[in-house]
Amino acid sequence: MASIQTVVSDLARLMPDGALIVIGAASVLMFAGTLFLIPLIVIRLPADYFLRSHARVWMEGRHPVLRYAGLTVKNAAGIALFMAGLAMLVLPGQGVLTMLIGISLLDVPGKRRLERRLLTNPMVFRAMNAMRHRCGKPALAPPASP
Repeated sequence: MASIQTVVSDLARLMPDGALIVIGAASVLMFAGTLFLIPLIVIRLPADYFLRSHARVWMEGRHPVLRYAGLTVKNAAGIALFMAGLAMLVLPGQGVLTMLIGISLLDVPGKRRLERRLLTNPMVFRAMNAMRHRCGKPALAPPASP
């Protein structure tokens, strides 16, 4: 069985020149971005966000073209944040929180159930409420178990 060092050196030889620098820079950017972006989103959530049973209509009352363009951008951002969160499970960053924010932006069936499942993890829920407490925001109401 090949050692990890052998596997890594073989992968490094297969990559084009500069690919490791680009990957490293992207990892640092994602880490730094989530240190600022995730807390900003968490503190802007209403305290009862995870208790609401009905979804809010995005850009209600706007022109349909503008509304669908906004939905496209919102869902693209949700997918990007979810994928970045998955990567951050093994890279530096706030993986689970980033995935949770990404899911909250998506318009997919089962979204609320998945959000509640992630939030019933005590570490995630405490981290979110700690961020809110530091900014003088009320704690999030705990969701019901999935």
